[in-house]
Amino acid sequence: MSAKRVVMALPLLAAAGCSWFTDFRDEPKIKPWEAQYAGNDTTPFRGQPEYSVPITGDPVPAYVISHQPMPATIDSIGALASLVNPHQPTAAALDNGRKYYQINCAVCHGRAGAGNGPVTAYLPVVPSLLTDITKGRSDGYLWGMMRNGRGLMPNYDRIEDSDRWDVVLYVRALQGKLPGVVADTAPAGYPGENGRTVPGYTRTAPTRPAPYRPQDMDRTESAAPAAAPAAAPARSTP
Repeated sequence: MSAKRVVMALPLLAAAGCSWFTDFRDEPKIKPWEAQYAGNDTTPFRGQPEYSVPITGDPVPAYVISHQPMPATIDSIGALASLVNPHQPTAAALDNGRKYYQINCAVCHGRAGAGNGPVTAYLPVVPSLLTDITKGRSDGYLWGMMRNGRGLMPNYDRIEDSDRWDVVLYVRALQGKLPGVVADTAPAGYPGENGRTVPGYTRTAPTRPAPYRPQDMDRTESAAPAAAPAAAPARSTP
């Protein structure tokens, strides 16, 4: 194609509203944490920064007690008087704790908590959860051990706060500390199974922000008190 024909074609492309040539001026205006598309108010354009507090809150934020896997740190978590298990040992809570325990904990501590899981073939010592020392730990201490990890034990912070309390309940059942409750140590499921044999949906969603609702922002702005008018200067009388 000759240069003359190209020059003649350019006005036709412009008249047709061709958007091939852009200088990045025609872009959507996105406010912080605004949803990706209409009707979805909890999926932002970007993920939450590390250690962000989920919309359900955080019983032990990282700025209060760090996530370091140190004994003194775990002791600090266990000593929090406000950190008590909010869950009752219902059948649903124990079943949920059993699933998370068997997926994450039984490989080391064994299905019954005796410290005889498959990993003992490779690690010299795996603590039993049935000793008097462990039985004497507070619920918050066990919860914090999963949050931070300690020594050779990695953290299991991937188990959400609420589900961690159910694991604590299940460990208490293994220890025989729940009156009238006998822990079910049979496998909750087998590899490849799904549905009720695995834990349910996430309830905190680590990257789920507070809902972006423009109507709330408009309401906040309209509720802001208006600036008081400046007082007129006093006039002196002769």
